[in-house]
Amino acid sequence: MIIKEIDISGEKFRLMLTEQIISQVKNLKTLYSAAYDDPESFEQVSAEISSTIQEISNAVEPKPDSSHLDDLIQQVIKTVDDKTQEANMQSEDKPITKKSKKKSKKTKSKK
Repeated sequence: MIIKEIDISGEKFRLMLTEQIISQVKNLKTLYSAAYDDPESFEQVSAEISSTIQEISNAVEPKPDSSHLDDLIQQVIKTVDDKTQEANMQSEDKPITKKSKKKSKKTKSKK
C-alpha cells in the first residue's frame, strides 16, 4: 500500500493507494468516457460516477469537503495514471529471460 500526499488549495490530503482504489479510478475513467461518448447515457452513468467518486474519497484523509472534491479526484486520477505509467516502464525495462531447453545426449548402445 502506498500513501500519497496531495495538496489542494493549501490543504493537505493523504491518499492510501491500494489495488481497490486503482481499480475504482480505472472504472471512473471508463464511466467518464462512456458519458462523453454517449451524452444521452449521462443520466444513467452519473449515479455510478457519483458513487465511485464517493468510494475513492473515502480512501482520503481528512475527508474532503465538496469544495475540494473535484480537484482531489483529478489529482487522484493523475496519481494513478503516473503510478500505472511507472509500473509499465519498469516492466519494459526488465530483461526477458528465456529458458533454453537442454539437449539431451542420446547415447548409442554398442552391440
